Amino acid sequence: MKSINNTINLENLVYTKPSLMNSNITHYCPGCSHGVVHKLVAEVIANMNLEEQTIGIASVGCSVFIYNYIDIDWIGAAHGRAPAVATAVKRLNPNKMVFTYQGDGDLAAIGTAETIHACNRGENIVIIFINNAIYGMTGGQMAPTTILKMQTATCPYGRDISLNGYPLQISNILAQIEGTCLVSREAVFSTKTIKKSKKILCKAFKNAMSGKGTSIIEFISTCTSGWKMSPIQANKWMIKNMLPIYPLGVLKDK
Repeated sequence: MKSINNTINLENLVYTKPSLMNSNITHYCPGCSHGVVHKLVAEVIANMNLEEQTIGIASVGCSVFIYNYIDIDWIGAAHGRAPAVATAVKRLNPNKMVFTYQGDGDLAAIGTAETIHACNRGENIVIIFINNAIYGMTGGQMAPTTILKMQTATCPYGRDISLNGYPLQISNILAQIEGTCLVSREAVFSTKTIKKSKKILCKAFKNAMSGKGTSIIEFISTCTSGWKMSPIQANKWMIKNMLPIYPLGVLKDK
């Protein structure tokens, strides 16, 4: 009877934890988009049989803790320097699959120069960019990607053009650079967007292994604690307020 029950359970199995994900208890806030993106990254690496070839570069911010959850080789980079570290790793190990995992404060603020110049050189890496429009780890301050009128710890009355300038659409800028081969803006708030994101990640990894240049995948994401919202409220707010400013879709594919 036990073997029969096991067979039935396996036949009805619709979901299981990705093989590369550790059993560590997540530290992320409920509703955080990081966990879903972690899952997709782990699945893509395993599906492409790149477990032994992949090296991830973890940046500073909430994103740094990705090394706790995906069982591959990791290198920690100083704040904003992940693309520079990835450049060195890939050039020294051209047969490796090298990617960075960065938040908007890391990539689009202190790391703007490293990001732009790595893309301009056309480094054969993948840059995964989590954009939740706020500094999540350090207290919810305004980020370069904070949208207009959005309240944060450092702009409590909302982002003001005359004082703070406009939200930085960094992916649009990177799409104009010759060295980038794929730039896409995705999200993980629904089954449909999750499935599409996985396909784009797979394509980006193939590009890097084929020497086509730099691929950037931006994920429009939530930060429930920084936004002071429940997971459901955060998803609704993101769809209503962020997606019109950061519309989803492929910006460049060559």
